[in-house]
Amino acid sequence: MNIISIIIIILTFIFMEIFAWFTHKYIMHGFLWNLHLDHHQVDHNKVLQKNDYFFLIFAIPGIVCIIAGSTFSNSLLYIGIGISLYGFAYFIVHEIIIHQRIKIFRKLNNRYIKAIKLAHHIHHKNKDKKDGESFGMLFVAKKFFK
Repeated sequence: MNIISIIIIILTFIFMEIFAWFTHKYIMHGFLWNLHLDHHQVDHNKVLQKNDYFFLIFAIPGIVCIIAGSTFSNSLLYIGIGISLYGFAYFIVHEIIIHQRIKIFRKLNNRYIKAIKLAHHIHHKNKDKKDGESFGMLFVAKKFFK
């Protein structure tokens, strides 16, 4: 692995946060609200939610890029790795740290963790499809750090 491959992975990871924000705001809170609805309005202690289908939907491009990249193009492989690393980060942050669906990392106490938890809490205060706030996951507005 060289510096170009590392740059591709990092840029893909950053792009995925932008893409996740866009899809969360305009697709999950748009025409696929019926899948995302239970995440806003149902007890989060359930093992599975309809919203969990998004995990599979977003995993497919990463898997396809890794397989195609292993066969045809190293660039696709590195894009697939970036997508997959973002998916892993999302799982850790959203499912474990924020929603505690796996009961570890319960007492994390730093500014960044507090900010992403607060931003997510504000996002979940709205139980409806429209008028939401804070659609990102890893990069949140400065106001949540105060």
